[in-house]
Amino acid sequence: MFERKYWFLAIFLAVALLPRAASAMHIMEGFLPPGWSIAWVLLTIPFLLAGFFSIKKIVQEQPRMIMILAMACAFAFVLSALKLPSVTGSCSHPTGLGLGTILFGPMAMTVVAFVVLFFQALLLAHGGLTTLGANTFSMGVIGPLVAFTAYLLVKKARGPQWLAVFLAAALGNLATYVTTAVQLALAFPSEIGGFAASFTKFASIFALTQVPLAISEGILTILIFNALVAYGANELKGLKVIWKEG
Repeated sequence: MFERKYWFLAIFLAVALLPRAASAMHIMEGFLPPGWSIAWVLLTIPFLLAGFFSIKKIVQEQPRMIMILAMACAFAFVLSALKLPSVTGSCSHPTGLGLGTILFGPMAMTVVAFVVLFFQALLLAHGGLTTLGANTFSMGVIGPLVAFTAYLLVKKARGPQWLAVFLAAALGNLATYVTTAVQLALAFPSEIGGFAASFTKFASIFALTQVPLAISEGILTILIFNALVAYGANELKGLKVIWKEG
């Protein structure tokens, strides 16, 4: 019964949030110079390896968690495939990795992000294979690390869990786009002002839509997390993500 409820929840999310167009904002195919594409792949590989071992350990110790992991992966795939147009002419999207980060930790989400981005590049023309390393690093490494840090800080302070969930999702989202702005600024420094000027330009473009989007993702993640608590509290306690609020 527990697994069936999670499948229903995942299907509901997929139907309710299914994107209408295939051009969400990842760094597109062939956009980065080859040197930077290779560099981001090399930086991401250690985190991918750590993520594989993390997932292997979770599945071996708690086999039933594979269903929740699959749901977290589906949640990230659907949300990060959304296209939300920006007034500046660019596009933004949620990442959907805050929920999985809370449940399974940041390393596991590197693998989830890689899988999500790989299939989006192949099936939806989001991002690209040459920029897969850069997109995975921003969305699957830095975003989850920031999300997990925010979650742990609120937990350590014995603050309300809803706040921890909200900050994890929202700040993880924002960190992804700050990292993307850094990646673009490094690859394309401005002729006047260099990296700093270029970063300011890219970050400003993203901020117009990404700040309200991050807030929305935080609220949605709270709702989904509360649903998981309602239907699978015992499993979540096994993952040690529920605490008594002080």
